[in-house]
Amino acid sequence: MGRGRTNKIRLSAEQRQHLEALSRNGHAPVKKILHARVLIMSDEGEYGQQRWNDQQIGAALGLHRNSVARIRSSFLEQGEQAALNRKPRQTPPVPQKLDGEKQAHLIAICCSPPPDGRTRWTMKLLVDELKARSIVTQIGRETVRCTLK
Repeated sequence: MGRGRTNKIRLSAEQRQHLEALSRNGHAPVKKILHARVLIMSDEGEYGQQRWNDQQIGAALGLHRNSVARIRSSFLEQGEQAALNRKPRQTPPVPQKLDGEKQAHLIAICCSPPPDGRTRWTMKLLVDELKARSIVTQIGRETVRCTLK
């Protein structure tokens, strides 16, 4: 077999207590609870009750052994919060339709007098005006509302 792990997790009493409380409260996201349980089972310090290898932890929690190793190495390299929390997304899933310049055009339209026969700008009128001025090709009323809010 192998020579054993070179990167061993040794949790302090307060770290272990925090992780156990997190895994038992039921109010945290499921991934966070699962990662906390992986860290508890990986503990090889004085508070760890049983020695688990990655294969056993993965089988007990329904994870692949590589996932267990990734969580453990993340804890060792970056700390507890990096191992428990998801990495924040760099870019949104859908890019914004209205950037700063287009938002400025929208605000300028809102500040201008409404079309003839109207007392004020409605969302539908703003959408139609943005399309008529070729600022955007396609946009919804909700996007305009959220931008103005």
